[in-house]
Amino acid sequence: MTEHELESFEKQLRTTLKATEATLKHLADDLNFGDDVDHGDEKADEAEEFANQVGVQQVLREKIESIEAALEKIRRGKYGVCESCGQPIDSQILHAVPESHLCRRCKQKAS
Repeated sequence: MTEHELESFEKQLRTTLKATEATLKHLADDLNFGDDVDHGDEKADEAEEFANQVGVQQVLREKIESIEAALEKIRRGKYGVCESCGQPIDSQILHAVPESHLCRRCKQKAS
């Protein structure tokens, strides 16, 4: 991988990290339902919305962890190397999901 490609991936990862953190913060801010007196149906709707948002927040936290791990790999010179087999990760995979940590073959094995 060239230095230019590595810089491009790092920039993309940092941009995605910033956007994901902002989305997570926005969702956390929205979870405050207030102290309004609610009717039964409204409480059920709020409970469902809360459960959905908590799930989305977990997915976003995991994405943030993956991005941070990828940025750390860039710092250590290990970016783009499969964590399982040690082979290079196809650039098509990295362009689609820059925080990928497995090559195509190892990802298929893990699924």
